[in-house]
Amino acid sequence: MSEITVVGGGIAGLVASIACAEGGARVRLVEAHERPGGRGRGTGGPFIANFGPHVLYANGLLWRFLRDRELLPPVASPPLTGIFFHAAGRRRRTPPLPFSRAVVRLWRVRDAPDDVSFRAWVAERCGDEAAELLSRACGVFAFHHDPGELAASFCWARFRQAFLDLPPRARYVRGGWGTLIDVLERAARERGVRIETGSRVSELPGDGPTIVAAELRDAAALLGDDTLDWPSGRTVALDLGLAGTRGTPFVVWDLDEAGWIETYSIPDRSLAPDGHAVVQAQMPLRPGESTEDGERRLEALLDVGFGGEGWRERVVFRRRQRLDGRSGALDPVGTSWRDRPAIDRGDGVFLCGDSVAASGLLSDPAVTSALEAARLAVAQAALRPETSKL
Repeated sequence: MSEITVVGGGIAGLVASIACAEGGARVRLVEAHERPGGRGRGTGGPFIANFGPHVLYANGLLWRFLRDRELLPPVASPPLTGIFFHAAGRRRRTPPLPFSRAVVRLWRVRDAPDDVSFRAWVAERCGDEAAELLSRACGVFAFHHDPGELAASFCWARFRQAFLDLPPRARYVRGGWGTLIDVLERAARERGVRIETGSRVSELPGDGPTIVAAELRDAAALLGDDTLDWPSGRTVALDLGLAGTRGTPFVVWDLDEAGWIETYSIPDRSLAPDGHAVVQAQMPLRPGESTEDGERRLEALLDVGFGGEGWRERVVFRRRQRLDGRSGALDPVGTSWRDRPAIDRGDGVFLCGDSVAASGLLSDPAVTSALEAARLAVAQAALRPETSKL
């Protein structure tokens, strides 16, 4: 029986390793950093911040994968207070009426087409103003300066899963996503996966199937395949540790510029010292816009969302990130997830991650593709696929 090698120890690589081991394979996972996790890693204390926004959805595939294996870490549900909207340059407690009417009108619509933009699709049913508002609302999961220009199917499927499946299904892993990484790493080791950290792969191993669970640009370099390319978001994110918690909103949903502010320490107080808050805010970058200009727009959103500039005096921890091509796939008009780079690359090489041919919201494409890559790799290794738990 040939050994399966998994390159990359993020969510996709860990899930693929667990699934391969459950299928009866010998598995070796190689990770370039000193510990697994990829973008699931978090900062060290006292302020714990993820590398980009991270939320589990109880109606998503990663949740089911963890639940079915009794691996779910402790989670917190979102509060239903402290939610504000940024529209027409001001902070509001309720969304604009055209937004609410459009959501009610579209509530029962299950599917949207691939060959029409989301803006045009909503405008035809609910009017231009509603189309602009709903388009900007999709910035929270698209990380794109103008989600309305993307395929209607892409935006609507994710909007429905994130916001219209009631009660709210978002869940926050207590202790940050580093807790989840620890759970997955432990599960992989318990199933016999051999994990090698601090080991960067420059060429594919010669024997046995290989699952490449790296970011798409890194996979393209490793495989020498320039066709491994797909649109993704460009956004600037700020992690803030603030002294004091009074008056700090839980969420500010930006319906003007597709930004987003969230205080992660409200559902999970372990992320910040007592009397402090951890806030993550993100603003999609416009074409040609510098990170600095995007950061200034994000700070202006924080001014409105926090009711003035007083938040600046409370900052005791600050980290800026630029997420360029690291926020998952975006499907332009005329495409769907099926058109993204295929999982099976031939010759026993399989690809998984959040920008390959798999459906779902946020982490779901990574999990979907990891399970499919594992199924194919186990079969390639000449094991008995009918005994697999996939």
